[in-house]
Amino acid sequence: VATYLVLAISGENRGGDLKILVREDQFDTIGIRPAMSSDDATQVLDVLAVVDPRLSATWSRRFKSHQEKLKSGDVFDLAEVVRNLALRQQERTLGAADKAMYRRARTSLLAELAVTWGVSTDSAAERVDGALRR
Repeated sequence: VATYLVLAISGENRGGDLKILVREDQFDTIGIRPAMSSDDATQVLDVLAVVDPRLSATWSRRFKSHQEKLKSGDVFDLAEVVRNLALRQQERTLGAADKAMYRRARTSLLAELAVTWGVSTDSAAERVDGALRR
């Protein structure tokens, strides 16, 4: 008997929710990992609070680096992308590609933190925004 994980994806943009069933023996193949621990969530807030990260001055290199971090699936890489783009947004207006990347990265990070903390994504956003303001 196979064990399945049910992934529920909010369908606000599609007009309805989507549920996907994934066999447990396929988790590694498709890149599903457990949600982060509470300790990891605390460390994510520390990553977000770094105020002077080293970034490439060249947009294309920065963008490529951010894309690679997002593809890694690592929550700390995800937090770095959110932090870096949030800091740039405070300094100047983000271009369309950066805005889209920031939205996707922030949404993913908030969803995972909300699950870890057992709170709404709005509550998770308040904590993330507090860390970014440090």
